[in-house]
Amino acid sequence: MLHPELLQINLLLNDAMTTETTPLNVLFLCTHNSARSVLAEALLNSMGEGRFKAFSAGSSPRENQKPNPLGLQVLQKAGISIEGLRSKSWDEFAAPDAPQMDLIITVCDNAAGEVCPIWPGHPATAHWGYADPSEGDGSDAEKLEAFRKTMHLIKRRLELLINLPADKLEKARLQNTARELSKDGQA
Repeated sequence: MLHPELLQINLLLNDAMTTETTPLNVLFLCTHNSARSVLAEALLNSMGEGRFKAFSAGSSPRENQKPNPLGLQVLQKAGISIEGLRSKSWDEFAAPDAPQMDLIITVCDNAAGEVCPIWPGHPATAHWGYADPSEGDGSDAEKLEAFRKTMHLIKRRLELLINLPADKLEKARLQNTARELSKDGQA
């Protein structure tokens, strides 16, 4: 039988190993799941180095909705994989067999104001609003630039998130940390 102090250290080490190997599940929400939420999903999966697993969904994606081709184009130009990206309803993530989320972030004002499903596990939530790069009547070059700017804004905030110390990512503190990032970009 282990000495009580050794047992406690062993338990702490097991907890630390579990925390390090279990990624933090993050769901990005937008209304149609075609632009901002898809950009955020792809970026965090690329940048998260296994510490994060990102998903995206929409509150009301249109029938046969697909990710915006301009969004996919800016991701590819930035060297970010677009494999597996698709538009989907947030209902997929409220189902009992869905991955349990640790953090849910709305990235458009419409989705932030909607009544969300009851998420399994009661994840932390935050709103990080970005203008819709797909709106407007500009030229193709102007629209592409809008997507590029939005991608870089999202990337800057995600860099702050992934570089947070482990204690700020603990479930009890994650709610406040994610909301602090939405206010001033710093935690």
